[in-house]
Amino acid sequence: MMKRQLHRMRQLAHTGSLGRTPETAEFLGEDLQQVEQRLEPAKRAAHNVHKRLQACLQGQSGADMDKRVKKLPLMALSTTMAESFKELDPDSSMGKALEMSCAIQNQLARILAEFEMTLERDVLQPLSRLSEEELPAILKHKKSLQKLVSDWNTLKSRLSQAAKNSGSSQGLGGGPGSYSHTTTANKVETLKEEEEELKRKVEQCKDEYLADLYHFTTKEDTYANYFIHLMEIQADYHRKSLSSLDTALAELRENHSQADPSPSMTAAPFSRVYGVSLGTHLQELGRDIALPIEACVVMLLSEGMKEEGLFRLAAGASVLKRLKQTMALDPRSLQEFCSDPHAVAGALKSYLRELPEPLMTFDLYDDWMRAASLKEPGARLEALQEVCSRLPRENFSNLRYLMKFLAQLAEEQEVNRMTPSNIAIVLGPNLLWPPEKEGDPAQLDAASVSSIQVVGVVEALIQNADTLFPGDINFNVSGLFSVPAPQDKVSDRPASEELPAVAMPTPAVVPSPAPTPVPVAAKERAESETPLRPASPKFSRSPPEAGAPAEDTARKSTGSLAAAVETASGRQALVVGKPSPYMFECITEHFSVDPSRMLMVGDRLETDILFGHRCGMTTVLTLTGVSRLEEAQGYLAAGQHDLVPHYYVESIADLMEGLED
Repeated sequence: MMKRQLHRMRQLAHTGSLGRTPETAEFLGEDLQQVEQRLEPAKRAAHNVHKRLQACLQGQSGADMDKRVKKLPLMALSTTMAESFKELDPDSSMGKALEMSCAIQNQLARILAEFEMTLERDVLQPLSRLSEEELPAILKHKKSLQKLVSDWNTLKSRLSQAAKNSGSSQGLGGGPGSYSHTTTANKVETLKEEEEELKRKVEQCKDEYLADLYHFTTKEDTYANYFIHLMEIQADYHRKSLSSLDTALAELRENHSQADPSPSMTAAPFSRVYGVSLGTHLQELGRDIALPIEACVVMLLSEGMKEEGLFRLAAGASVLKRLKQTMALDPRSLQEFCSDPHAVAGALKSYLRELPEPLMTFDLYDDWMRAASLKEPGARLEALQEVCSRLPRENFSNLRYLMKFLAQLAEEQEVNRMTPSNIAIVLGPNLLWPPEKEGDPAQLDAASVSSIQVVGVVEALIQNADTLFPGDINFNVSGLFSVPAPQDKVSDRPASEELPAVAMPTPAVVPSPAPTPVPVAAKERAESETPLRPASPKFSRSPPEAGAPAEDTARKSTGSLAAAVETASGRQALVVGKPSPYMFECITEHFSVDPSRMLMVGDRLETDILFGHRCGMTTVLTLTGVSRLEEAQGYLAAGQHDLVPHYYVESIADLMEGLED
């Protein structure tokens, strides 16, 4: 036992102190020994720098541009500024300065997000691979070689000891020693074979490790370039930020130094685009198609044709306001909004809604309604064509441009869920509405009838766009846009006709007159603007027969419970719930409320809407529940106006904008 322990101590003394493996220096030249000494420090440097750089990021690591920008403190600052300047007078110097500061903070946030994404791609990811994959693999080969060399040295010691024992056995001569000699000789042979195999493995591992070291030597300059590139990225980021700040500061100082308080100088920043008549806008900018219509259509052709619920989902109020301001102040900067098609669609709807006169004109309102009332498709199409021919030239050109685009949008309805009917529900009230007549008590009822008919008119215009507006159209009509690459879509149009990415226009900015006030009707349309409801399943309820009493319909909703009570009591039940006005009469008597100042919002025509009419309230149908717009159209055709809502919306959420106004 003592001899074995002593033998083990000698082996340890030969191979190194306790717990240490033999060095691999005997296999390396002096230059490679220096390279080997840099492995561990290089791994630690890459790891530590990666960790600290990662901590410097302000955005969400690994996120795309839009998600990253939303998480940046600069974007939060921009949003706060946007909310703050809403409360200030837009003509005040503080309001203007805050508004421009909001825009520049947004721009700086995007520059920062672009810098961080480049930093991740070109520096952080390579450093991570270096510290977590490449250098650990080399160090693993080093440890393997050290272990093999240690095992080899141990085996050589055992072989040397076995050879000595074999020589001692031979000196003992024959007899019992012959068996001991044979056993020792066999052991020596076995150890020699193991030693040869281990030597082969050592040589193989040594070659792999040397190859790793040479590879590290050739790539060390590349690793150094990661840190140089870091400085280059930072320098570019600061240059872009400084350039943006210098431009904004110059504009801020110039605007702030202007002391002329005349109306022309204090006009709303986008008064020459939004809220002015179509003819005035086109004349001032020397255009054939309104700037917001063309800019928004081209951006949507580039990024929005396959966007589900386009024109239905609302964009953020601050984003929409900034887009509208940019439309007039610097159309070259619109490209940043291409990635938000819902904001672009909202800007287009807003332009149409804020026109003092609808695009389809007040003068032809009655003619559009007569055309919509025709049942025979051929006669209806002919009537629509005749009304289109009587539109003013600029109105016809812009309506044709818009309908051609909407027809192309409807071709993608399987993806974007925007059928001609859905598009008409959303955009119809923004294209045509009746002229206001002061003191006309029938105005509200007329609006409820016309809004449903308008949907039918606009739907027919979209469906028959090629017939009503023949010929191809160049959406880049002003020549101020670069043609975007065509989207992937199933279409009969050749790829050369499909419009495509957007470079923003650079129209000459013409000073505008004092802002034209937006009429009250425009505000009311904002409150009653109707997004589409989602495509319904293969199921369509028909409205009750024209002659069916509304009470019968309401009674059916009470179910079998009312019938059981009637049978047991021998008396007919009095339904005090909707649509009976009994409940509301109790409320008005107790609280002294004015029905004419109240809204009845409901999702069922036969109860909620009928109830609202009977109680003298304005009614709003929400399309997210039981009843559908087609049913209201059926009641309208049947002359049952008590079952036709004054207004309709996609969901109650769409009322929030109107309530805020």
